[in-house]
Amino acid sequence: MENKDKLEALKLALTNEEKEREFYLAQARRTKDALGAQMFESIAADENEHYTRLVELHKRLGERSKWPEGFSPDIPTRVTEALGRLVKEATTSPRSDDDDVAAVKTAIEFEHKGEAFYEKLASQAKDKAEKRFFTLLASMEREHRLSLEDTLEYFTDPEEWLERKGGRHLDGA
Repeated sequence: MENKDKLEALKLALTNEEKEREFYLAQARRTKDALGAQMFESIAADENEHYTRLVELHKRLGERSKWPEGFSPDIPTRVTEALGRLVKEATTSPRSDDDDVAAVKTAIEFEHKGEAFYEKLASQAKDKAEKRFFTLLASMEREHRLSLEDTLEYFTDPEEWLERKGGRHLDGA
């Protein structure tokens, strides 16, 4: 992939990451389910980290015509931690509603598209570090998608979800 094509792909990625972050923050403010809000906030924080790294990468690629040396592919993720809290803290019936379910379904689609987009960029990468970076982003989008699918199950059938996860029952037992 040519450098100008990489820069255009990164612009698109930046736009998507920003839109997704804003969507997650809006859903965190809207939902009445405290644990669902934590999940949305965690994914928003991850998307913000992706955005920050992509801005840095876009700048460095714009200054040079090749993959920047020393560019760190390490990006922390918070969503797994949020899901762990969800299992531990879910002791009362969630206050999710149809809007929560619809938001999670929309978010799953976002993450699925992001995963495919970054996998495509990884497959087109010529540089090993570049391939590793986009593969990492794809895997993080996959992790978000799987966590959201789990959240959807929690919203639609919390009792069964908690039983399957080995968490406490909603009656506190």
